[in-house]
Amino acid sequence: MTTPLVKDRIYRSPQALVGGVLLLVIVGWLGIDALFRGHGHTPWLALAALILIVPLIVAFTLRPAVFAGEDRLRVRNPFRAVTLPWGEIASLRSGYSNEVVVKSGAKYQLWAIPVSLRGRKKAARRQVKSEADARRGRTAGGTRFGAGRGLGGFDGFGGFGGAGGRVEPDHEAGPMRAETDKVMDDLREMLESRGPAESAQGEVTVRWAYEVVAPAVAGAVLLAILLAMG
Repeated sequence: MTTPLVKDRIYRSPQALVGGVLLLVIVGWLGIDALFRGHGHTPWLALAALILIVPLIVAFTLRPAVFAGEDRLRVRNPFRAVTLPWGEIASLRSGYSNEVVVKSGAKYQLWAIPVSLRGRKKAARRQVKSEADARRGRTAGGTRFGAGRGLGGFDGFGGFGGAGGRVEPDHEAGPMRAETDKVMDDLREMLESRGPAESAQGEVTVRWAYEVVAPAVAGAVLLAILLAMG
């Protein structure tokens, strides 16, 4: 049995999952209340609205996910599922949205990995603060080291210079990044390592999510008919 070189990873938006569950609870409560307590056409309108709205909520909140495997990247968006062999991916691009670009030029948005401008600004502020703290630490450490040194190369704390002198950081920290940007960095590393692999070649396949589209269309048609009937 062959052990996979890369462990499968699943990326989803926690905020979208929480928001989707809350919306389903609210819509379900209102819809069921209208179904059992409404009069006239109200129960039918509520039923049509539920058939339309529930699949859309699921599509835009609970459904989106990105599955990164050893040979393929599978993108599950609200209405489509796209399977992309690593060898067919040209780049993973981040701007106002995160996208995967294939060699044919087609682009597919990664709904499960939304760009957070707020997260980027927060990471930038942390980076500035970290660099400022590091500069203050180096300056303060250098002052202690110079002022505390005594005769014969000893410092004022009874040890050699460095034992009680300048404080240096343990390591140079890399630039701070927003969480979704870190995810895109991980995917780029997988693309770089797995793209040339023979098993990671193939064709891009796209499948429409008829399990979402069909009930939503049916609900929209039923709702339109009921509204037209008055």
